[in-house]
Amino acid sequence: MSGPRWKKGKDGKDFSALAAASPMSSIVAELQSSMKRSTPVATISSHGEDAILGVSPHQAILLNQASFGRFVENARAEKQWFQLGAEEVFYLCHALKCVVVESGSEKKMREGELWDHLCSASESFPEMYKAYSHLRSKNWVVRSGLQYGTDFVAYRHHPALVHSEFAVVVVPEGAEFGGRCGRLKVWSDLLCALRASGSVAKTLLVLTISSSICELGSPDCLEQLFVHERTITRWIAQQRREQRCEPCRVEPSKEEEGHTRETVVLNYWGVILGFTVLSTLLVYKLRFRQ
Repeated sequence: MSGPRWKKGKDGKDFSALAAASPMSSIVAELQSSMKRSTPVATISSHGEDAILGVSPHQAILLNQASFGRFVENARAEKQWFQLGAEEVFYLCHALKCVVVESGSEKKMREGELWDHLCSASESFPEMYKAYSHLRSKNWVVRSGLQYGTDFVAYRHHPALVHSEFAVVVVPEGAEFGGRCGRLKVWSDLLCALRASGSVAKTLLVLTISSSICELGSPDCLEQLFVHERTITRWIAQQRREQRCEPCRVEPSKEEEGHTRETVVLNYWGVILGFTVLSTLLVYKLRFRQ
């Protein structure tokens, strides 16, 4: 793994110092504190997984810094709107407990109702949310990996400061996940994922979600879901066939230098003697023929 690839400003310096001065954990904690005081409302779509969240301008800045959702342009200055994905809205509601979710009919939804709604919209929501919350709890910024052919991509900080480091594929294991357990079991699928992630300078991170229960009908099952992390990289034989290092120069000792001179002198006289013998034989052979 090559590590984070920080983006650079106009002065040519990367943003690593800026990210260190404002860690993601502090930004998320400030966002949670601010939103708990006002409890903004997110309206879930009736036919899909997205939600629309209205917040104050200050909270909009924090949401952007924490990289939650996508800002929606609007003409009203007193309220800013964000479009949240399924995992994002449930994380703000369930994990951070700083958002109230309403249905399209403006009815407040409990966590269990929101869970049922999101699971009905996407069968794979339980394992996807478990993977999302697992990375978010470790202060990774998690965004959709659709454009890279993966489930998520993980950033060390805000995407404006650093390139994504991991291409994340979620693999469920267990009877409760049904037919969704066949991912990456074929070598060709794994090789395709490796080549795709490697071509965009990302490390393939496989999150295996396993369970000790057979019921995913409520958010309580999240405590019984376990995440196993595996990073997979390609072994390129050409890069490891030879050690590409500069040969070190060893200064010869005086004894070795003397021995080398003697060898050169002996070789010199040996060549002279050889030519003398050959010339003598040739002369003798010519006289014999005459």
